[in-house]
Amino acid sequence: MIETNNIPQHIAIIMDGNGRWANERGKERSFGHQAGVDAVRRIAAECARMGVKYLTLYTFSTENWGRPAEEVAALMGLVLTSLEDEIFMKNNVRFRVIGDRKRLPDAVQQKLRETEERTAKNDTMTMVVALSYSSRWEITEAVRQIVAEVREQADGSALSWKNLKTGGTFPQDITEETISQHLATNFMPDPDLLIRTGGELRISNYLLWQIAYSELYFCDTYWPDFDEEALHKAVESYQHRQRRYGKTEAQVESEASHLNDKA
Repeated sequence: MIETNNIPQHIAIIMDGNGRWANERGKERSFGHQAGVDAVRRIAAECARMGVKYLTLYTFSTENWGRPAEEVAALMGLVLTSLEDEIFMKNNVRFRVIGDRKRLPDAVQQKLRETEERTAKNDTMTMVVALSYSSRWEITEAVRQIVAEVREQADGSALSWKNLKTGGTFPQDITEETISQHLATNFMPDPDLLIRTGGELRISNYLLWQIAYSELYFCDTYWPDFDEEALHKAVESYQHRQRRYGKTEAQVESEASHLNDKA
């Protein structure tokens, strides 16, 4: 039974198994990707209903550009057709994208912009699509942005960084928060729960910075078969875990007890 007062604020999903699902049915991989879009509709609607505030879906990685050209073309076509779906307006869901958009076809880029603009005022949940994305790309881009804002100069024997805007930033002023603010995900909290379908036990270059303390959940179910019941199992697993963030079990329980006393 799901505890309605302990719903993950942010769920990230690696949607794996579309191709294998199709192959087992004697179909082309594109058939599996289309079935995967149907799963997105189901899970997005259920997450919005449950009270999840952010749902981030690993849709197409930078490494996926190395797949056969016909599969890449089919995936790009699916992006265009799936964004016509009214799930966003029906469920009051905002749509956003993270990733290297410059590599995407112009028509896809245009459709992404239009969908983001059309759903900008929706506020029940934000669905974030990681498209042409990888975590190493994202962190590299963050570093480039930081360096672009400062220039290195010698100051006596000490090495300092001169901020073009503020006039003086030192290396020790670069904090974890500085990096987080320059990531593509700077508009949302880190994931509470990361789900990977399809039976693989790896992260695949997905939100590496952000999932430092996320709860991980792996299942054998291929993404096209991942339904509301499977989602509930993942959330129930999350709710039975104690999130300690480096503290001891006793510390967490003591803090929880104090909060309950105050309540």
